[in-house]
Amino acid sequence: MANNYIIMATKKGIIKKTTLEAYSRPRTNGINAINIRENDELLAVRLTSGTDEIMMALKSGRAIRFNESKVRPMGRTASGVRGITLGGPKDEVIGMISVSDLESSVLVVSEHGYGKRSAIEDYRITNRGGKGVKTINITPKTGSLISIRNVFDTDDLMIINKSGILIRMSMSDIRVMGRATQGVRLINLKANDTIAAVAKVERDIDADLDEKERGEIDPDTEINDVNSKTDIEPENGEDNGDQSMDDESNEA
Repeated sequence: MANNYIIMATKKGIIKKTTLEAYSRPRTNGINAINIRENDELLAVRLTSGTDEIMMALKSGRAIRFNESKVRPMGRTASGVRGITLGGPKDEVIGMISVSDLESSVLVVSEHGYGKRSAIEDYRITNRGGKGVKTINITPKTGSLISIRNVFDTDDLMIINKSGILIRMSMSDIRVMGRATQGVRLINLKANDTIAAVAKVERDIDADLDEKERGEIDPDTEINDVNSKTDIEPENGEDNGDQSMDDESNEA
C-alpha cells in the first residue's frame, strides 16, 4: 500500500498526489481528500504505482505527458500543483489517464463523433505545468475534445450520444495515426446532437469465440462500427504542437 498513490486532477488543470495509505482510516461521514479551489471541481482520480506516466488532455485539443515523479506526495487537505496550463478562460481539462504499459495507445474523442488513436511515444515527456502538444486537430466539424482513454487492440469502445443512441466497436478497427490529425468519424450524429459519454470495455475474447462457434453472433452487431469508421478519411492538420513548453510548476 505504501508504494501506491492516488492522483487527482481538476478541471482547471490542478493535479494532486497522495499516498494510498493516507486513506486507510476512513470515517463513516467521509474524510477530506483534496481542497478544491473556487470555481474548480474534481474531474478524475487514478490509482498509480509511483512510476506511471500521467497524461492530461484539454478541451482545446492539447495534451501533456509527464512522469508522476514530477508531482510530490502531499497531505489529504492540500490543493495540489499545476499539471497543465489551460489554453484560455473557456478551456478546461476533459480527462486524465495513468499509463503503466507503453505498448498501449491513446484514444481521444471529440464531441461531434470524431476520434483517433495515437502512439504514446508521439507525446514527448515534459515537466508538468506546460501547455502540452496537439493531440487532435480541432475544427468546427470535430467540435471540442471530450474524452481521452488509454487502450489496447483487445479493448472495445462504447459511445453514447445525448439523444440516447449507443454503439460498441472494437479498438482494433481504429487504426493508429499521428496525434495532430483530425481522425475519423466514429459515430454518425444527427443535427445538434453530440457525444454524451465514452467508455472503454475489456473484451472477453474467450466468450466471443464461444459465441461464434455456436453461431450466436448477430452479423449486424458490428456494421455501425465499421461503416461509421470508414465514412471519412483522416485529414492531416498542421502540427504546431511541438513548440517549447513553459514549466509553470508553482505549487498551489
